[in-house]
Amino acid sequence: MITIVIADDQMLTREGLKTILDLEDDIEVVGIARNGAEACELAARLHPTLVIMDVQMPEMDGLTALKQIKQTIPETFVLILSTFLDDNYIVDGMANGASGYLLKDMDVDKMIAAIRDTVSGQFILPSAVAAKLATRMTQMALDRPSAAANHQSVQLTDREKELAELVMKGYSNREIAAAMYISEGTVRNYISNLYGKLEVMDRVQAIVRLQTFM
Repeated sequence: MITIVIADDQMLTREGLKTILDLEDDIEVVGIARNGAEACELAARLHPTLVIMDVQMPEMDGLTALKQIKQTIPETFVLILSTFLDDNYIVDGMANGASGYLLKDMDVDKMIAAIRDTVSGQFILPSAVAAKLATRMTQMALDRPSAAANHQSVQLTDREKELAELVMKGYSNREIAAAMYISEGTVRNYISNLYGKLEVMDRVQAIVRLQTFM
């Protein structure tokens, strides 16, 4: 069972999301928080599988709460939930241990799939968020031309390039498997090899590297 704490200062959002998620057989919402401080208290007491965290909340904002939860309960996944496509929110969230970034207007089925993918160890980055992050990281890379030049030496096969393009679009492993007509296990192997060539540890770092030469 995937246990979830929802943190959002808007009652309609948190109650609506709870109603939707509680319809799923493998998901149970065990706590509701109105701000970051309450989210931290509930997470510490309940040890949920995952916290869905709004960014802008009173008393303690979502990014501050994210840092505290990951420091005290590192095994709990945290997904940032926001209406904003703000570069700083995305970068700060990823840098402080968020497992992904969800937009409040995303399709319900995709949100539920993202939750399941998160607890299976996948990194969640919707295409709109991936594009925004990629633009930010590309600019950062251009500000460091010597680093970008070093990445030019990375040689990818045609299949790896196809995989890399899907990763940059924010596809999950399941979506990549469907698009490339291969199993999810094969996708994981391909991604592991890609990370090795790029000398990175996760999807965000991979997007940063790939933007410098693709």
